[in-house]
Amino acid sequence: MLASATILAACGTTSENATVDDSDVSTADETESVDGVGLGEVDIGESSTFQIEVWADNWMAVYVDGELVGEDSVPITTERSFNSETFTFDAAYPFTLAIEAKDYKETDSGLEYIGEDNQQMGDGGIIAQITDTASGDVVVATDSSWRSFVVHRAPLDKTCEADENPDETCESEILDTPDGWTGSTFDDSAWAEATEWSATDVDPKMGYDDISWDGSAELIWGTDLEIDNTVLLRTVVGEQS
Repeated sequence: MLASATILAACGTTSENATVDDSDVSTADETESVDGVGLGEVDIGESSTFQIEVWADNWMAVYVDGELVGEDSVPITTERSFNSETFTFDAAYPFTLAIEAKDYKETDSGLEYIGEDNQQMGDGGIIAQITDTASGDVVVATDSSWRSFVVHRAPLDKTCEADENPDETCESEILDTPDGWTGSTFDDSAWAEATEWSATDVDPKMGYDDISWDGSAELIWGTDLEIDNTVLLRTVVGEQS
């Protein structure tokens, strides 16, 4: 889980002659707890500039409060598309960060290299960290506190991996992408927690070592690296707790 930090409470203003009940006025010493790594003292509602660094196997798109801020420069149709990306965006605390992540697959069978000697299931994984560019602090990173929803799962029976006609024998589960899932008002309370995976499990390749990852950043995915092919991920940065 991400560590807690504090934010400055909003302060009221009065005229010189006004009588004020001290119990109703917030002071600069009063703080509220928020979720996030390295948030320190931040002003809710004030826009800041952030940088997100992300590595995905194989493809991802990043949204902030429902707006696309960047997507993988290598198409999902590219085999072995391992690379990292960095995007910059402006946002005000609290903001919703949403990532669509996809593992490469040739068809809805969930397999890759179909018809070749190395026909197999692929395996996914993603890691990301968001830095406040003014302070240089990582304010949130991927871990099991993120909410996840698996849209595409295949093959449901892994024994079809070696079949000659996997499109006929490999079954899949494909769900509709929820409307408005990237936005700040979407209710993800029914979604599962993301699953953390080790570097040994994911075996991250090209681009992963190009980034100096914060100790809080974890590789995440659904509950199965091979079967879960498209995963939606969400978190709120600077949420009051």
